Amino acid sequence: MNTPQEFGVLLEGFKRLEHQGFAGGAALATLTRTHGSTFRRAGARMLVCGDGTIVRGLSGGCPEADIIARAYDVIGAGTARIVRYDRENGLDALIELGCGGELEVLIEPLARPSDLGFVGAVEQCIASRVPGFLATAFARNGSVLGPRPRRLVWSGATLHDEFGDSGFAAALIEHGGAARHGQRPHVQGFESVQGPVDVLFETLLPPYAAVLVGINAASLALARIGRGLGWDVTLVDHRDGQQPPAALAPGARLVSAQPGQVAQRVSLDSRSFAVVMTHNLERDIEYLRELLPTPLAYIGAIGSRQRAGKLLEGCQAAPPRVHAPAGLDLGSETPEEIALAIAAEILAVTTGRAGTSLSASFGPIH
Repeated sequence: MNTPQEFGVLLEGFKRLEHQGFAGGAALATLTRTHGSTFRRAGARMLVCGDGTIVRGLSGGCPEADIIARAYDVIGAGTARIVRYDRENGLDALIELGCGGELEVLIEPLARPSDLGFVGAVEQCIASRVPGFLATAFARNGSVLGPRPRRLVWSGATLHDEFGDSGFAAALIEHGGAARHGQRPHVQGFESVQGPVDVLFETLLPPYAAVLVGINAASLALARIGRGLGWDVTLVDHRDGQQPPAALAPGARLVSAQPGQVAQRVSLDSRSFAVVMTHNLERDIEYLRELLPTPLAYIGAIGSRQRAGKLLEGCQAAPPRVHAPAGLDLGSETPEEIALAIAAEILAVTTGRAGTSLSASFGPIH
């Protein structure tokens, strides 16, 4: 999976498919390899349902339309296939797309609950906020592995194993466990009795968690953006017994916590970030003091430059540990614009980017 938030959207599609008894069938398309400039990286997925429902997307343009058409063929045939878009296969679609890259796509049918047996294990891994990996064996001797791909999910222990071969599973675990958390999805070859097997490895990470301290128009706007990005969002109010505001984003939660209680009541791990915005200087300083020792990936506080100086002095911190004023320089004025600037800065920090204009940079976009 490229991002854990994408899995959440796919999970809803999988659950709907199961609830409907797999009526009409479905196919799961997974980018296994990419080369050159492409819209998405390996690990991106698209669910194509027999009733015409499409969940997520892989590329845009002609390849995606062709992938969907081939997915319907896979639903009808009931067998997996590998589709390649390169100079030998389907180059016309890539020329029309204009990106110049090459793609390899695994398309597998989903017709019964056992076809989604790995999904619960992936969900368990992500929910536990303990990193792991998903290994998908999809090809042998260059041809699609039949009758369907086989998978292993690991997160400190084996959560799901479709191989029935302890030696092969051990080799997968050794490779997957040695890979760096956050490493991009990649294909690794393994030897087997039947010949070389290609396995797609994907790191499984928990979704980002946003802790927004203070209830106001900007924090509520940031909560809406965060939920749209797939973040787990918690708003913290220093007052007890407050009712959730009407504008609270669906899926976001409200927690009452004084500064000294916040570490016990919300997630403050390395996949989390916090923005302090109570609009009370001393209270903001108290929250920042409590947040500083945690492994948070991002800590921000809103306010003017003068106020930011007082906040940093009061909590005895400095950038880049505390981003104050929080947000990129977008000329923001309204609560929604401020929220957008802060979300953009958080995204830049968590991806290790500078937040500059793409037109003014020359590195890879992904």
